[in-house]
Amino acid sequence: MSKTQYYCAASLDGYIAEADDSLGWLLNYEGGFDGDGVEPGPRGAGGAYERFYQGVGALISGSITYEFVLDHLAEDSEWPYKGKSWWVLSSRDLPVRIGEDVDVRIVNAKVADLYDEMITAAGERNLWIVGGGNVASQFAGEGLLDEVLVTVVPVVLGAGKPLFDHRLPGGAMQLLGTRAFDTGMVELRYEIRR
Repeated sequence: MSKTQYYCAASLDGYIAEADDSLGWLLNYEGGFDGDGVEPGPRGAGGAYERFYQGVGALISGSITYEFVLDHLAEDSEWPYKGKSWWVLSSRDLPVRIGEDVDVRIVNAKVADLYDEMITAAGERNLWIVGGGNVASQFAGEGLLDEVLVTVVPVVLGAGKPLFDHRLPGGAMQLLGTRAFDTGMVELRYEIRR
């Protein structure tokens, strides 16, 4: 059965981006991330991102995350999310990446109204909330978030865009596992209790 998973990186003090949406702190982290931020994954993780991504059938994000990917993807490069439907929540008109086996849907809707369609598109795989905190909070608020996977980067930002943008309903999350990387980063995996 498909799960809805929020998978991202965050600073030690719980921010996923700086106040101006910059990810420079993450992309320039000395321990490093493979790729250019478009295909994330901590170095030295033994293929953790690749294994996670193999389990993804569909994606959803806010417009800022989607625009980040477009801005950091070379115009002539292959779309890294081929074969997977990607919903982008936005009240603005955004450019849509066109290409073979590319399915990007810009929508202005509530996650609860889109959920069944997204889970159907994911098939036997999972729905990945790519970002940001507002989108993840919407899923949690509707009782539609199953797991949180966060790679904690040992950097303190002091301010910025939080992992979640408001308190989640229910009690504490259940820790499913941890994984430490040689770079000082730690992956935490939580199940949402309902």
